[in-house]
Amino acid sequence: MIPASSRFVVVGAGMHGLSTAYHLAVELRQRGQGSGADVIVLEKSTPGAGATGIACGVVRNNYFQPAMSELMQACVEVWESDPEAYHYNPVGYIALGPQVQESDLESVFERHQRIGYDSELILGEAEVDAHMKGLFPDWRAKGVTVCLHEHQGGFAFNMEAVAGLRDKCLSEGVAIHTHTEVTGFELAADDTVTAVQTDQGRIEVGDQVVIAPGPWAQKFWAMLGLPAKIDIHTPSGDVVRDQPMWTYWNLQEGEITVDPLMFATADGSAPPVIHIDTDAPLHTDEGKLLTDELWGIYFKRDRHGVQGGASPLTVDGDVELDPYPSTTNVDDEFPDMWCAALSHSMSRFEGCRGLYKQARSGGVGSFTADNFPVFDYLKPNLYAILDSNHGYKMIGVGREVSRILLGDSAPLLTPFRFERFATGDLHPVSHSPYPWS
Repeated sequence: MIPASSRFVVVGAGMHGLSTAYHLAVELRQRGQGSGADVIVLEKSTPGAGATGIACGVVRNNYFQPAMSELMQACVEVWESDPEAYHYNPVGYIALGPQVQESDLESVFERHQRIGYDSELILGEAEVDAHMKGLFPDWRAKGVTVCLHEHQGGFAFNMEAVAGLRDKCLSEGVAIHTHTEVTGFELAADDTVTAVQTDQGRIEVGDQVVIAPGPWAQKFWAMLGLPAKIDIHTPSGDVVRDQPMWTYWNLQEGEITVDPLMFATADGSAPPVIHIDTDAPLHTDEGKLLTDELWGIYFKRDRHGVQGGASPLTVDGDVELDPYPSTTNVDDEFPDMWCAALSHSMSRFEGCRGLYKQARSGGVGSFTADNFPVFDYLKPNLYAILDSNHGYKMIGVGREVSRILLGDSAPLLTPFRFERFATGDLHPVSHSPYPWS
């Protein structure tokens, strides 16, 4: 039974909603300003039923954008604060690229050095090959001239991490109301949210609302009467008019069913997550040319084999979002490409195409006009966590948001305000084929 009122209402029980509720409850208790009993979470299904529950779970700080890198350092700190509860595996992350990406990864490494994030940079094709062969003797990728090896980062098991956050919320007295769908908001004359409408009844808002809708961002954007198209002011002073605020992308992810222990380092340790971009020609094991242009994949060891993905594909027109996809939303060419790329990288994966499995991962992502998150107040007392599909790894955003809700500043979130589209304070663009790097 939902309450008639609550001081704080959090919408969404994915990574961001649960993290915000937990950290807010802790802040209230520690400051003597309340407790978790002042916070409720509304979830239209069950915790982790949306994008969080089918995320690949990679945690990394390979971001060309300074604001993203600094925020991710804070998020990694949260992962590292309780790896057991969050089911976090700090195995590290390796980003490999061709010559065109050298300057980007050098910039990322220099920033890591400044902010105290543990990584190392290797330059030169022979040097990179030697570094990778030291970890994986069967490494054989071509066209790779730069390697950024993060010794922090890694991955987490998605639903287990959700359960850990859920339990932390409950231990602080936060109530999580499942199967409760938000259908609207009641606004006062000054645009303040006075009540949240749900299919289970109406909840009066005593203080603030946080929405963390994941891929349903566009739905809530429209619910709040915000524009479907916006003008984007660039850093050079140009204006790009009538750009869609939201676009959908099909996330290309899958897995191969193998003994997970076959993917290990030379000394038998758990391997780091690997992301490789290269412009070397990509062939199947049978010799068929798949592409001779820049391509990239990422992969990690999972409980049932090896899981990973490639660059997502845009979706034309409207999308009916299914919170429970039975398979990935991959195109027909993805399995051939991804498996060929695994084989290109290591000989142990040769012949793995027959082991490919359609897995419940990936799904549909909802991206902003510049592909980076919006963390901002959309109404005087309604804060939005709109992650533009960066969400799972950003477990620390909820900690920063909780501080904002209680009147503090959170400089790490300032670069992600919605206002940036009007002021031209956009994030720089890298040479990566991925919309989030």
